[in-house]
Amino acid sequence: MLLAAEIGKAPAAPCCSESGNERKDVEEKNDINIAALFGNEQVSEDTDNGDLTSYVSAFIEKEVGNDLKSLKKLDKLIEQMTENKMQLEEQVLTISSEIPKRIQSALKNAEESKQFLNQFLEQETHLFSSINSHLLTAQPWMEDLGAMINQIEEIERHLAYLKWISQIEELSDNIQQYLMTNNVPEAASTLVSMAELDIKLQESSCAHLLAFTRATVKFWHKILKDKLTSDFEEVLAQLHWPFITPPQSQTVGLSRPAGAPEIYSNLETLFCQLLKLQTSDELLTEPKQLPEKYCLPASPSVILPIQIMLTPLQKRFRYHFRGNRQTNVISKPEWYLAQVLMWIGNHTQFLDEKIQPILDKVGPSVNARLEFTRGLMMLVLEKLAADIPCLLYDDNLFCHLVDEVLLFERELHSLYGYPSTFANCMHILSEDTCFQRWLTVERKFALQKMDSMLSSEAAWISQYKDITDVDEMKVPDCAETFMTLLLVITDRYKNLPTASRKLQFLELQKDLVDDFRIRLTQVMKEETRASLGFRYCAILNAVNYISTVLADWADNVFFLQLQQAALEVFAENNTLSKLQLGQLASMESSVFDDMINLLERLKHDMLTRQVDHVFREVKDAAKLYKKERWLSLPSQSEQAVMSLSSSACPLLLTVRDRLLQLEEQLCFSLFTVFWQVLVEKLDMYIYQEIVLANHFNEGGAAQLQFDMSRNLFPLFSRYCKRPENYFKHVKEACIVLNLNIGSALLLKDVLQSASGQPPATEALNEVGIYKLAQQDVEILLNLRTNWPNTGK
Repeated sequence: MLLAAEIGKAPAAPCCSESGNERKDVEEKNDINIAALFGNEQVSEDTDNGDLTSYVSAFIEKEVGNDLKSLKKLDKLIEQMTENKMQLEEQVLTISSEIPKRIQSALKNAEESKQFLNQFLEQETHLFSSINSHLLTAQPWMEDLGAMINQIEEIERHLAYLKWISQIEELSDNIQQYLMTNNVPEAASTLVSMAELDIKLQESSCAHLLAFTRATVKFWHKILKDKLTSDFEEVLAQLHWPFITPPQSQTVGLSRPAGAPEIYSNLETLFCQLLKLQTSDELLTEPKQLPEKYCLPASPSVILPIQIMLTPLQKRFRYHFRGNRQTNVISKPEWYLAQVLMWIGNHTQFLDEKIQPILDKVGPSVNARLEFTRGLMMLVLEKLAADIPCLLYDDNLFCHLVDEVLLFERELHSLYGYPSTFANCMHILSEDTCFQRWLTVERKFALQKMDSMLSSEAAWISQYKDITDVDEMKVPDCAETFMTLLLVITDRYKNLPTASRKLQFLELQKDLVDDFRIRLTQVMKEETRASLGFRYCAILNAVNYISTVLADWADNVFFLQLQQAALEVFAENNTLSKLQLGQLASMESSVFDDMINLLERLKHDMLTRQVDHVFREVKDAAKLYKKERWLSLPSQSEQAVMSLSSSACPLLLTVRDRLLQLEEQLCFSLFTVFWQVLVEKLDMYIYQEIVLANHFNEGGAAQLQFDMSRNLFPLFSRYCKRPENYFKHVKEACIVLNLNIGSALLLKDVLQSASGQPPATEALNEVGIYKLAQQDVEILLNLRTNWPNTGK
């Protein structure tokens, strides 16, 4: 028989798949079975005696209790316990039979692994000793072999060195043989191969080999270049190069040589041969470069044949515009700039017709005219870099130089297609010292121009006042001149090479706009007492015009690009909030928004002042009309013909005269805002001060409606189709006051019985009331005195 402790541990075997609760039930049943089968004495070896006794007592109490009838359950309990006992015995037997086999197998595997490990350790010890012995034996051999390998490598380097020398000498001999047989094309091709070897050796540390190769290339390059240059210059001389005469006379000059086809054939041959020397020429010749402070874009050297063609022009340029020559006048930059433009124009036809086809045959995508222009531009840039420091602090001379340079750049780009990405005069003007001086001079002359335009007698008169179609905005001369000044400044700086420089000019323009706005404000304050006067209206037109133009400029591609550049600068410097950066990035705002907002505020203030002035006059003129006896006027049936109230004449005349005056003096958009604001104030004034302040009999209501609809409203009919729609309060008040008695009583009953309900709104709409509230209509109905006598 098994021990009780062994039986008690059986349910905890890992093969059990019951859940936690099921396992607990099984354990309880097992404990009951144990107690029933083996008694308290056996179970006490594994379980506390008191706990088990109380557990069994509780179990019997639960299953049997005091009811003797429950003893019938004992058979079933005994059967269950017996069955559980058999299951537990089977589990214990299975586990007790399998565990020893697994342990025995694991021990056997461990023993075998140990044996293998010992064998490997023995082999490792044997191999280690063998390797050490072999290394000791092979050490002398390795030293000897290493020395031999070093010798072989050194010999290979020497051999390679000799091969390079041999190859260079072979190429040199080939060039010599070709020259002896006057085979210049092959000599030039061989020199190209030698120059390519020189390029390959650039990373080598063999200084003597590099020097030898470079010296050999230089030697043959000079011989070939001198020979080809001499022949090429001779051919050019036959073609009367350079062309000093205008293009019209070149054709006649070029057709004179009898052997023109042969000359052009020689020109092409020599040109192609010189092109072959381009690689070696770039190796040997350091290109002329201006100091780094000018930040010129990197560009390849001008091709060698064009350099030779440029030589006589370079000599002429230096002769005339360097030193003490009379043509070298620092105050006349237009002389050398015009000369360069003339040379480009004189040679364009020849370059396009004779040189460009040669380049197209050779293959490289090189533009002959562009190469020629690049060579001449370097002369101009060198001249500018030398002259600018001499006139930097003479405002007139410096300003004149900038003007001439900008004209030169405009013609160079527009007529001859010189790309702005290549080195040009704007790079010289963008140098920091020169650029800051340019900004200073630009500001100084712009301010002087503003002073003169505002002090001019015609400053506030439109140049196109007699031309209606052109003078729609009624722009005074000073405003138009100022915006033209800004436009000219834009044209002057828009070709600057960097966005940062353009942004500095943009800030200058914004400063000028702000300065002009302040000046306009100062003049406006002097005219405040005459806010309807000609000059005040001209100032208002000027402010409106500048604001409108700046808003148009904000959508220009150039300023949108500057906005993007400014966005990047502001983001780097953290000078704007995230909201402002987002508005710039989404194009919700523009670079001129600050200026436009200030101008719009000034415009609004000036318009408000005009409206207030006119409105005060209107109120003064309406004093008699306010005192009209609306309560005792005769009814319409008692009058033969309705006529305007005599007290309304001053009011209507004032409104008419001011409308005509300001229509003549203000531009259309400003006048539209003016009369609409005036109408709004006039509508509320008449409604509150005349209608609500009086009571009306039938005649008074009819007279008010006649005065408004037949006299006041038509004053605005030339500015809109339905002026009564702008007098909503007055128009609807007249409707309520002039309702016939029946409709008025019905409306009054509806309003009283359906306060705030849809029927009331529908009733108001039926009679034409949309603006006035229900309470306002009730007040107006109470202002009527012509109600029937109901006896109440």
